[in-house]
Amino acid sequence: MTPPRTSSAVTVEVSTDGRELSHAPDYARRKIGALLHLAHGPVLSAHVRLTRHPDPAVPYPVTAHADIDVDGRLVHAHADGENSTEAIDRLEDRLAHRLERAAEHWEARRGRMPATEPHEWRHQSEPARHDSWYPRPEADRETIPHFSYTPHPCTVDEAAVDLGRLGHEFQLFTEAGTGRDAVLYRAGATGFRLALLTPPAAGELARFRLPLTISAQPAPLLSTAEAIVRLNDLGLPFLFHTDAEHGRGAVLYHRYDGHYGLIVPAE
Repeated sequence: MTPPRTSSAVTVEVSTDGRELSHAPDYARRKIGALLHLAHGPVLSAHVRLTRHPDPAVPYPVTAHADIDVDGRLVHAHADGENSTEAIDRLEDRLAHRLERAAEHWEARRGRMPATEPHEWRHQSEPARHDSWYPRPEADRETIPHFSYTPHPCTVDEAAVDLGRLGHEFQLFTEAGTGRDAVLYRAGATGFRLALLTPPAAGELARFRLPLTISAQPAPLLSTAEAIVRLNDLGLPFLFHTDAEHGRGAVLYHRYDGHYGLIVPAE
C-alpha cells in the first residue's frame, strides 16, 4: 500500500480559465505551497483555481480558490482581487488562517478539550468582530452581488456539506421540503442554526440528521439599502432577509475588503 504523501512531497496544482492569467500559476504555486507546513496532518493534495470575471466593470474580477486535502479533511478558502497577484496574496492570508484554525480544532478534539470559537460568525447571538474585514468608510463601500453556490433545492444535510466544502460561515439555499429560501450558519448550542423566510411548521422540512436549532422569526422584508442600515446598526457580520424587490431570500455581509457582498438565490 502506498503511504500518503506528506506536505513536503505535494505539488500544488494550479488551474486557470485562460483569461489573462498565464503568469499567475507559478506565483500561486509558490505562495500556497509555503503554507502547507501549517496543516495538522499529511497533505494529500492541494489545488488552486484562478478565474477572471468576463465583465470589466466588476471591481474585483479575479477570484482565487484553494482546496487542501489534509488527511482526508478538506480545507477551503477563496479571495477576490483586482488582479491575480492581489487575489493570490489575499488567498494566502485567508488560507493560512483556516489551516491554523483547523489545526487548533484538531488538537482540541484529540485532547477532548472544548475549543473556543472567537472567529465564528453569529447571526444575532454575538457581536461582530470588526477586525475581520477592512474598515473602509461607509461612503466608499460598494455592494457586490453574486449567486448562491446551491442553485437547486437541497436538504439541510446537503447544505451543511456545501458549507464545509466551500469553507463559508453561512450557506444560502432553497430548502427542499418547504421550497423556501433558507440560510444555514454556525451558531447556537448545537453548532448550527437554520433560518427560513418564514418559520417551518412541524414536519415541513425535508428529512435531515444535522443537529441544529431553528429560528422562530421570519426574515425581515428589506431593500438592499435598508439591509445595509440594519447590518451596520446591529453590528452584525451578515444579515439574512427577504429582498423587497424580488421577494427572495438574500444574505448581505461584510466582505474582507470592506465592501458589502450580497448573495442571492441562483436561478
